[in-house]
Amino acid sequence: MLKMTALSKVYRTEMVETYALRDFNLQVKQGEFVAVTGPSGSGKTTFLTIAGLLEAHTGGRYELDGVEVSGLGDDARSRIRNEKIGFIFQAFNLIPDLNVLDNIEVPLRYRGMKAAERQRRARQALERVGLAARERHYPAELSGGQQQRVAIARALAGEPRLLLADEPTGNLDSQMARSVMELLEELHRDGATIVMVTHDPQLAARAQRNVHVIDGQVVDVAAELHLDPSLFRTAVVE
Repeated sequence: MLKMTALSKVYRTEMVETYALRDFNLQVKQGEFVAVTGPSGSGKTTFLTIAGLLEAHTGGRYELDGVEVSGLGDDARSRIRNEKIGFIFQAFNLIPDLNVLDNIEVPLRYRGMKAAERQRRARQALERVGLAARERHYPAELSGGQQQRVAIARALAGEPRLLLADEPTGNLDSQMARSVMELLEELHRDGATIVMVTHDPQLAARAQRNVHVIDGQVVDVAAELHLDPSLFRTAVVE
């Protein structure tokens, strides 16, 4: 589903080059639930923005669902992003002036989808996250956990091949965080491919596999600490 080989991302100014990613290698298979962890500034967010085609990488190769995306123009990248990727953000990113149903429909409008199909998909997604009765509510009328469920429904309505979650429980209390994680686990059991960036080791432990990033590279934690690799869920690094 996702394959990055010797990927790099360099931010340049007139005086300085800063490597956010360096020789980054990672594969995620269809149907996997992968948690990406690492200290602040390690490159986790940069990885996620590149994975979601929100930002271009500087060097190396990135294949998404079998397509090499490195040489694609903005229009092609936008089309793939809209059709194949679902985003779940820490801050929910709901539009306050739109009700729940309309918020979910927004990405579908960019596909030129007819209203009846948009509403069918939006209602189906709301049913999936347990909020069918809230479709006419506005974001301010919902709890934080409910808003995150709406954000997940918005991602699901597009029927994406890949779900990218950026600290999806970061703005939630522990009870709401557990509820959202249970929903993600349910989606994974039903076949969804999920990549989740998180700083919380307890949440990461609930994923199928853990990937640890330090200084812009995927590292094998067991090898670094000279421990038994079976104690860790680590990335397969080529």
